Amino acid sequence: MFLRGILSLVMNAVALIVVAQLFNSFHLEGFGTALLAALILAVLNVVVKPILIILTLPFTILTLGLFLFVINALTLMITQGVMGDSFVIDGFGTALLAAVILSIINLLLNRVVKDTLTS
Repeated sequence: MFLRGILSLVMNAVALIVVAQLFNSFHLEGFGTALLAALILAVLNVVVKPILIILTLPFTILTLGLFLFVINALTLMITQGVMGDSFVIDGFGTALLAAVILSIINLLLNRVVKDTLTS
């Protein structure tokens, strides 16, 4: 269980670095910063995200779940606010696009790791 959590944090950090390479308006200072951002995102996903989902449930239903990307973008913006100058996202549009790309990258990474561990 502990090893799975560490692996998940590392995969999220890698995904954040990939997104930082794709967008000039998404900046991380390095892998340590990405790891810390992944940890803060994990905490926010456990504490804040369920509250946001409940509060915005009507919008989520109306958009057939697409509003969850807005919630993910908000958690990215909160993470940026907590971390300060070592993690910078220039605008909500970038955060929204990054949330979509992060979801896709995490899906692919989780599938590859799952397939590797089960073989």
